[in-house]
Amino acid sequence: MTNDTAGAHRPQGPRRPAWRTGCRRGVIEVRHLLRNPKEMSGHVTNVVVALLVAAYISDDVPGTDTPLAHLVLAGFAAYLLFQIGLISLPQMLVTEREEGVLLRLRATPGGIPAYLVAKCLLLVTMATGSLALLLGASALLVDGPLPRDGGGWVTLLWVTALGLLAVVPLGAALGAVLPNPREALALIVLPAMGLLITSGAVFPITSLPVPVQQVAAVFPLKWMAQGLRSALLPDAARAAEPAGSWELPMVALVLAAWAVVGFLLAVPLLRRAARRESGSRLAARHRKAAESGAVPA
Repeated sequence: MTNDTAGAHRPQGPRRPAWRTGCRRGVIEVRHLLRNPKEMSGHVTNVVVALLVAAYISDDVPGTDTPLAHLVLAGFAAYLLFQIGLISLPQMLVTEREEGVLLRLRATPGGIPAYLVAKCLLLVTMATGSLALLLGASALLVDGPLPRDGGGWVTLLWVTALGLLAVVPLGAALGAVLPNPREALALIVLPAMGLLITSGAVFPITSLPVPVQQVAAVFPLKWMAQGLRSALLPDAARAAEPAGSWELPMVALVLAAWAVVGFLLAVPLLRRAARRESGSRLAARHRKAAESGAVPA
C-alpha cells in the first residue's frame, strides 16, 4: 500500500464537539466586542441615558415612599435585557447572513450549533455586563437600588436568566426572517419602544388604561420589569403593582412560556434560513445593495 493510499484511509481524529467550538468562537467574539469602542459606546450610552433620567426624577411611586427613580432604573434594567435579545441579536444575525457567514457555516460540520453557542455566550456577556454597569453606576452616582438580601440577589439572577431565555430565541427567529440590516432596525425599534412605554418600565403601569395593561401583560418585557422590581425595590412598592403583589410565579410562568414559543419558532426558521442560503442568493443581495447605494459597487 502506498503512502498516499495509507493516508487516504488513515482515520481522522475525533471531531471537536460543537459546544466547545462555540465557546472558543464566543470568547473571540467577546474579545472583539471589548476591543471595539463603537460597539461598546452603544451599551454605555443606554446606561448613561438611564442614569440621566433617574437623576432628573425626584417624585415617589404613587402610594408609597419608594423613589420613582428606583422604579425607572429597574425598568431600564429589564429593557437592556430585552433590547439585547430583540434588537441587537436580530441585527447581528441579519448582518452576518448578508456577509455570507451563514453560508460558510452551513458547509462546516457542526457550524450552525457552534455559531449559536457563540452567540449565546456573547449575549450573556453583554447582558450581565450592561446590567452590572447600570446597577453599579446607579448605586454609586444616584443612590440607585440594589437587592436588599440574599433572596433579592437570587431573584435578580433567575429573572435575568429566564428573561434572556424568553427574548433571545425570539430575536434569533426575527433575525432568520428579516430581509436586511437596514430594514431590520426600522422594523424592530419602533415596536420595542412602544413596549418600553406600555410595559410599566419607565413609570407605574397602574397609571395606564386597563386595556393597555392587558395588552402589555401578553409580552415578556412587562414581566421582566416586574420581576426585577421585586428584586430591587422594597416590599412596600408592591402597592403600585396591578395585583398589589409581585406575582413571581406568574413572572416565571409567562417568561418560561415565551422561552418555549421562541425556541419552537427559532429552530425551524434558522434551519430554513440556512437551507435557503446559496452563493447565488448572496451575490444577488450584494448586487442589489450596490445598486441601491447601500454599499460601494
